[in-house]
Amino acid sequence: QEQLVESGGGLVQPGGSLRLSCAASGIIFSMYDMAWYRQAPGKQRELVAGITNFGRRNYADSVKGRFTISRDNAKNTVYLQMNSLKPEDTAVYYCNASLRGKNLWGQGTQVTVSS
Repeated sequence: QEQLVESGGGLVQPGGSLRLSCAASGIIFSMYDMAWYRQAPGKQRELVAGITNFGRRNYADSVKGRFTISRDNAKNTVYLQMNSLKPEDTAVYYCNASLRGKNLWGQGTQVTVSS
């Protein structure tokens, strides 16, 4: 069964850090491009960061210099290290796996940045 399971979300104060993880199963993980998206209440889902199967990374302008995406193909896991968090980073964060037009999504994990 193809599945993505996110973890690591929670409540954090402004300026704090969190690391999200997304564990994949049922797919040949190393072949997939991976990404993190987020969706805040009343807003559209937006791309936060992506990493290709070759390891090339891209980031939304709003998170450049604060977030880092990485992958461990041996563990079938993609990570999102989030530093210097701001209240506007509050959203549900979703993991995405894509390959040749096929898209898989996780169930999402809530990140809340608030004092």
